[in-house]
Amino acid sequence: MAQSGRTASHPPNRVFRDFGRAAGGALIFSLPMLMTMELWSLGFYLDRLRLLLLVVVTLPLLVLLSRHIGFERTRGWRSDVFDSLIALGVAAVISAVVLFLLGVIDAETSLDAVLGKISIQMIPASIGALLAKSQLGAGSGDDPEEQDESWWGELFLMAVGALFLGLNTAPTEEVMVISYQMTHWHALALVVLSLLLMHGFVFSVGFAGGSEVSSEERWWSAFIRMTLPGFIIALTVSFCLLWLFARTDGLSFDSAL
Repeated sequence: MAQSGRTASHPPNRVFRDFGRAAGGALIFSLPMLMTMELWSLGFYLDRLRLLLLVVVTLPLLVLLSRHIGFERTRGWRSDVFDSLIALGVAAVISAVVLFLLGVIDAETSLDAVLGKISIQMIPASIGALLAKSQLGAGSGDDPEEQDESWWGELFLMAVGALFLGLNTAPTEEVMVISYQMTHWHALALVVLSLLLMHGFVFSVGFAGGSEVSSEERWWSAFIRMTLPGFIIALTVSFCLLWLFARTDGLSFDSAL
């Protein structure tokens, strides 16, 4: 029998398990940000056009992420959109509940502030909800077929990783303080160290999702093919986040860099 988008119809317990896993991923991956004062403040005063842009950009990113590692293997974009909307919904509920329990929002908080705080927090939470399949799943037995990532697919996942990790630090005041403390030599040393660590993580230390350099390929070829583009992606995502969070407003090019 033909199937519209899912690879199979799942029993109710499988559906509840997927929702529970998504909620767990949203909570675990976003908890540090849910407890960050700078993000609470940004949800209140951040320009609403920038906040809307962040939410609008997140949806297609979630759809693409669902194509790679959603709640289950899908065959159509309609299912990926559905998974993404579920992730956003679960993330919004988790964010609202946690912020309420922490006393960040209450009955006296204005509706605009509530929506702003939840909107900015549900971005990392929704990514965590989708990442729950690969990070909180039972293992390969859950999804026996392994996908071979294309070069573009690997670069996309680098961008997602940069976005998720950047959301932890970009809103904080420490980024501003560190930028003033660092000299040009510190910045240059940090760039070199970042490149070395990235290359090692991807090709040398055997992390999940890493790659191996074939004996026929020179090290500099892998560096140019994966590490350098990954660094440029991380740099671009970092700048976009800092701009969205108004951390670059009024700064010179040198200070922003």
